[in-house]
Amino acid sequence: MSYQVFARKYRPKTFADVLGQEHVVRTLRNAIAQDRLAHAYLFVGPRGTGKTSTARIFAKALNCPGGPSIDFDPEDPLCKEIAEGNCLDVLEIDGASNNGVDQVRDLRESVKYAPARCRYKIYYIDEVHMLSASAFNALLKTLEEPPPHVKFIFATTEANKILPTIISRCQRFDLRRIPLNVIARHLLHIAKLEGVDLDEKAAFAIGKGADGGMRDAQSMLDQLVAFCGSKICEQDVLDIFGFTAMQTVVQLAQQILESDTVAALQAVHDTSESGKDLGKLLADLIQHFRTLLVSQADPEAGAEDLEPEIAERVAAQSQMATTEQLLRIVDGLAEVDARMRWATNKRLHLELGVIQAVQHLNEVSLSDVIEALDSGPGGPVPKVMPRPPQVTTARAAAPAVERAPRSAEAVVAAPEARSAPEPLVAAARFVEQKPEPAPAPIPVPVPAPEAAPSVRAAEPAAPPSEVNLEQFWADFTAVIQERRALIVSWLKIGTVLSFARSVMKVGFPTTEAHARDSLNRDNQKKYLESVAEEILGTTVKFEFVLDASLAPPMASEMSFDLLDAPPPKPELAAEPRAEPARAAAAAPAASAVAATEAVPAAAEGDFQNDPLIKAAVEKFRLKLVARQ
Repeated sequence: MSYQVFARKYRPKTFADVLGQEHVVRTLRNAIAQDRLAHAYLFVGPRGTGKTSTARIFAKALNCPGGPSIDFDPEDPLCKEIAEGNCLDVLEIDGASNNGVDQVRDLRESVKYAPARCRYKIYYIDEVHMLSASAFNALLKTLEEPPPHVKFIFATTEANKILPTIISRCQRFDLRRIPLNVIARHLLHIAKLEGVDLDEKAAFAIGKGADGGMRDAQSMLDQLVAFCGSKICEQDVLDIFGFTAMQTVVQLAQQILESDTVAALQAVHDTSESGKDLGKLLADLIQHFRTLLVSQADPEAGAEDLEPEIAERVAAQSQMATTEQLLRIVDGLAEVDARMRWATNKRLHLELGVIQAVQHLNEVSLSDVIEALDSGPGGPVPKVMPRPPQVTTARAAAPAVERAPRSAEAVVAAPEARSAPEPLVAAARFVEQKPEPAPAPIPVPVPAPEAAPSVRAAEPAAPPSEVNLEQFWADFTAVIQERRALIVSWLKIGTVLSFARSVMKVGFPTTEAHARDSLNRDNQKKYLESVAEEILGTTVKFEFVLDASLAPPMASEMSFDLLDAPPPKPELAAEPRAEPARAAAAAPAASAVAATEAVPAAAEGDFQNDPLIKAAVEKFRLKLVARQ
């Protein structure tokens, strides 16, 4: 007897032998047991998943002696004829070579005749999507109302190419890719029957290369037996078929997640030098990061398809990056995969993709920043924060001139006299100021007992008796800008009302309660007090309050940049401090100029339509301005 390949020798003979298609087998068995047989069936699925085998088993169940029966004898002569394709009443037709309307017309004529030996006359058309449109149309009427002794079974790998009018006349069954662990176990079973020592890792490597197709896996095992003899290890599989070991893929992903660019590039170099397919390596790497994404959503999903050692590493690696970071990595590698298909230097593109993947881990998206801002200063911060901006001498000196000094009367003015807001620090960031000698400290006045009731009396200040509140607040916000840039915008909304008995009262407009509440957190408040004590050299306790007399800041004054501020504009230089009236007017003028620099219409439309930008603008009441 001639040699028979594994794919034919171990083809399923009964419903119990069909692997990985339990949903199809159960439906067909129940239909036979309940005598609810349709006249047409459509099997859809990738190659090697059991479409033809299932069709033959179904035909045997319908035509076996004493049938229809699900417990037929596969060794019965009639069942053997059906399995071998020699039965006159079970016709297997290749749709690729019999796709014309003439062949379909001949089929229409033949269905009229009763079966010769069997109960049903079964027409099995493989690759039915290859039929022409005319052939499909010629088959419609017969398929809709066939004779009672006729059953149609269609099989295809591309159901989208079949006319909807054909699909609607059939019961459709979608066969799935066979799970990796099922393929590996079946290969080990075949190897045992054949007397071959097949390593378990080698079985998983074959199953991974088969991509869900049992026939492909059996064919590869057949080739390995011819090459290796009675003992097959994982390295044999990798050498013959050019596969990359799963451990290599997992290790490369580990190096990317650890931002070890040198080691990752060395791994690509070693794979290339060993003659492996870099395109396959990239595809495996993309699939692995996809597995990490699935593991983040459901740690148990897909674990049965992995070796225990690999499953443990997947669980650990899924916690090394956020979902958004993994998505950026997968998107970047997918773009590299598209370029590599037509590239002559595949190694170059893969190395660039690895470097970009490492960079994606060090990026901070706008959603990360918004989440950190939304959670407040005491909440979590992004896993990877941007570098703190470099504070130059010019920027460090800027806070000293951001507010014009208020007169002593302004400190104790009545609430109605303080209705006009002062320019905030964000407006003065765009103004260049030459260093000038600091003004003389403004004493905090202590009103006499006979002061008018409408005037707010300041409490006696603790030593030192004289504190320049304007100068202190400007220096204080500058230090916070350097150390904790995410919270300085809240401080810039506030206004120092008084400083007495070591208590500094800072007021906020009633519309900015969120800023007051965020700064009132214990951990945040203690940090701010420590910075204030560092500047003043004395104990400082902050009291953040809401003051109805303070007007809310304008949108333009709330503009801020999460990274570095734009460089100062010489043409907007402020006047010297010797003329306080003009200096006080320069900051609002700079704010107005910044607010009027509108984003160009086309760019503004694309930029402002981004959902993350909208979220930031709505939450913080921002107004977008253009840089020059």
